[in-house]
Amino acid sequence: MHGQGQQNSNPDQSQDQGQGRQRNSKKDEQHGKYNSERSDTIEESIIYWQEHDRVSKRLEEVKSTLKHVVGLGKSFDVVFREMTFGERRTGLLYLNGFIKDEVMTLILERLTFLKSEQLTVNVVKTFFDCYIPHVQVEKTHKMSETINKVLAGGSALFIEHESIAIVMDVKTFPSRGPEEASLERVVRGARDGFTETLLTNVTLVRRRLRDPGLKYELVQVGRRTRTDIAIAYIDDIANSRDVEAIRKKIKGLDIDGLPLADKQLEEAIINKNWNPFPLVRYSERPDVVAAQLLEGNIVLFVDTSPSVMLLPTTYFDLCQHAEENRQTPFMGTYLRLVRFIGIFASLFVLPMWLLLATHPEFKPAVFDFIGAQKASKLPLLVQFLIAEIGVDLMRMAAVHTPTPLSTAMGLMAAILLGDVAVKAGLFVPEVILYMAVAAIGMFATPSYELSLANRIVRLFLLIAVAIFGGAGFIVGSTLVILFLSVHRSYNSSYLWPFIPFNAKALLNIFIRQPVLNMRKRPSYNQTVDSTKMRKNESD
Repeated sequence: MHGQGQQNSNPDQSQDQGQGRQRNSKKDEQHGKYNSERSDTIEESIIYWQEHDRVSKRLEEVKSTLKHVVGLGKSFDVVFREMTFGERRTGLLYLNGFIKDEVMTLILERLTFLKSEQLTVNVVKTFFDCYIPHVQVEKTHKMSETINKVLAGGSALFIEHESIAIVMDVKTFPSRGPEEASLERVVRGARDGFTETLLTNVTLVRRRLRDPGLKYELVQVGRRTRTDIAIAYIDDIANSRDVEAIRKKIKGLDIDGLPLADKQLEEAIINKNWNPFPLVRYSERPDVVAAQLLEGNIVLFVDTSPSVMLLPTTYFDLCQHAEENRQTPFMGTYLRLVRFIGIFASLFVLPMWLLLATHPEFKPAVFDFIGAQKASKLPLLVQFLIAEIGVDLMRMAAVHTPTPLSTAMGLMAAILLGDVAVKAGLFVPEVILYMAVAAIGMFATPSYELSLANRIVRLFLLIAVAIFGGAGFIVGSTLVILFLSVHRSYNSSYLWPFIPFNAKALLNIFIRQPVLNMRKRPSYNQTVDSTKMRKNESD
């Protein structure tokens, strides 16, 4: 790395780096805070090695700085190609894994036509205006800015006796093509999904939203990773206070980097502590993101991540799926209600069955069949806990099992383990049945993060019922609702429109309205423009 505090066994640079550590140690001792493990930023390293952050006029000094800061000569992918154009020495710095060979070859071929008499007045202007046939070209005066752009995939041309570098964006990233999101599949609808390339992702949304009000603000986070983050919003719809709050938090981050992309960014800007419930919504579908932007949401794109973050969000937003809007309003409502029933089952079926099985006094006459019909060697709570862990193990095994073997693994786990456990007397058949119902409801939850959080709630209610009976179920459910009601997602109530109660909005949550009936945007976003369509005089 470029910091002087890193250990280095290379004997060629041990003396220089020892001097760097010694100088830094003296500076820290003067301020009373000695730290031998400190790593400098790129800017600090450049200033140390060449006394300033400007692009040097001498190519030899440029090469020396690059040798110490970015490992020129040690890292095989860092290339500094020296050439002469018009009798003027130049050096081209690039990473050979990012450069687009065809475009760079065309630029270099054009530069070979330069004559020495053309470089007598303004050398940089001649290079920049006349002999670099590319659209994404800029001039930089700072060495740190130049290196950062090269590390992001650009190429920098240094010219002898000139204190300006010409940076050309001729990068290409190894990436896959847009594919349908595996967690948000639909029967009918678009099949394109986000990829790991930021520019591709923002373009997929721009294709659907040709609104000049759609803004993409680019911010870099991380001293080492310099991760690109795009803050997307429609400026005449989104709440400007929320945009400013998110922008301020992202720009205020001072960490090494975000190698895990959006998930690390969520933990860095969302103060959720040990809250298991997701306070942001993730999506890999461009059409869903475009629809949420029109609702007034703010979207965060993180480079190298195929999913984006939607802010703010509510519990009920996390229960929505694109499939409901791809069907007629009637069928969309049916699918939505079935999905909510599945989510409700994943939360309460097991605790309610355990309550009625262990406390028959709460059981109405019509539900006499509910309960363990056979005796078991283990208490019901222990059976449920083992079943919960077993479902998690099967899910993790399915994720890590090659696709051709996953079906066989599922059949083996379901038939062999479940059937043998019942026959051996470890489980009663009802435990397997209701655990399967809860698992189906969990997998039917659109948000993967919400399904995991709902599982924790289910375990909490199971333990509360086993210890306190009916009182445990009532008090436990109340505590969960109170816990969710006190949390907010960027000034928005997490349980809106249930808390605060909004009857019309709550009805729209459960019933998929026709498009022409949805004239207003959700009020929890506090949008600048709350009207989605103007009311006709004839209406």
